[in-house]
Amino acid sequence: MTAVVNMDFNGIKNILVIKLRHIGDVLLTSPVYKALRVAFPDAGISALVNSGSEETLAGNPNIDEVMVFNRKVKDLPVFKKYMGELKNLKDIRSRGFDMAIDLTGGDRGAIISYISGARVRLAKDSGKASRWGKNYLYTNLAVLDGTTHVAMQNLELLQRFSIIRQAGCAIEMHIPDEVTDSVKRLLRGRGIMETDAYVHVHPTSRWFFKCWQDEYMAEAIGWLLRQGLKVVLTAAPDKKEILKAKEILSLVKGNGKDGLVTLMGETSIKALGAISKEAAMFFGVDSAPMHIAAAMDTPVVALFGPSGAFNWGPWDNEQTITQPYAQRNGVQISGRHTVIQRAWDCVPCGHDGCNGTKKSECLNDISVKEVVDVIDKRLSDVVPGQGL
Repeated sequence: MTAVVNMDFNGIKNILVIKLRHIGDVLLTSPVYKALRVAFPDAGISALVNSGSEETLAGNPNIDEVMVFNRKVKDLPVFKKYMGELKNLKDIRSRGFDMAIDLTGGDRGAIISYISGARVRLAKDSGKASRWGKNYLYTNLAVLDGTTHVAMQNLELLQRFSIIRQAGCAIEMHIPDEVTDSVKRLLRGRGIMETDAYVHVHPTSRWFFKCWQDEYMAEAIGWLLRQGLKVVLTAAPDKKEILKAKEILSLVKGNGKDGLVTLMGETSIKALGAISKEAAMFFGVDSAPMHIAAAMDTPVVALFGPSGAFNWGPWDNEQTITQPYAQRNGVQISGRHTVIQRAWDCVPCGHDGCNGTKKSECLNDISVKEVVDVIDKRLSDVVPGQGL
């Protein structure tokens, strides 16, 4: 590991944090902003994120501004794309940032960091030589421990440069009261009262190789309903995810689905948080909603395939800042959360399915019985009278 570097941060008044990734990745950066607020109480702190993920950080008291990079610019014709990119860069340059912290790791983040004009530009050293020398666009790089949780790696970058010595690692997402009230009204209108225990199920991911078999997910949902529990099922507004969720629902067996509420494509990111916050448990796969539920301090049971839980498992906010998932694979518990994963030598592989099939045999091999046994055990801890 790289030794801690003592640097002079006098005069830092305006900080830019860059994370141009998806919703879950952006959410896991939230401890960074709290740490920066403590280290630089009088500085302005801005976050730059991709469009579609900005709601994740909106309302965070440690962020003064959430700036949005419009991802659709990349799909425009060459000239319009160039002009759109130039406009974004000019806007960033005009803000007068003193420090840029790139948590993205890609070429775009490196360019933005440099163009910002910040005299201090920090990033992770990927250890790979850039084809065009992007590492030279930063003033300082740090080699991080890639075996730890991503939330910890984000903070480790600050620790390497003595910005912070020790920091808490709670994952936070602000849910406005009006969103919580709106979700409660919505659920009441669908037959779920505030005294009802329900499980928030989000069975899909933008990456289908992270999804369980449809038949198995349907069996697990049916089992929850047969226990007398209510189920609130959500899915992202993406057409493919909604179609997959509908296929799963069509496979749920039993006499009616009185306890099932479907909100596929109907909820905002904040509303997803409010749904999870009121739930007795979240059940799903490795996805952004899983991270959101964990941030709401709701017990999570998550199915993992090719991804490493040691990097991406649901983070328990009551844990101290130590590695939450110490094993390479297998069933692991971190506080209130449980990850179910095969303990195979090839897991996690980080691939998008087995042998180019876009399907993960390590997920397909997980049985319904072992999943519902884990869910039942965890529910017995949070729902009075629940348990076989």
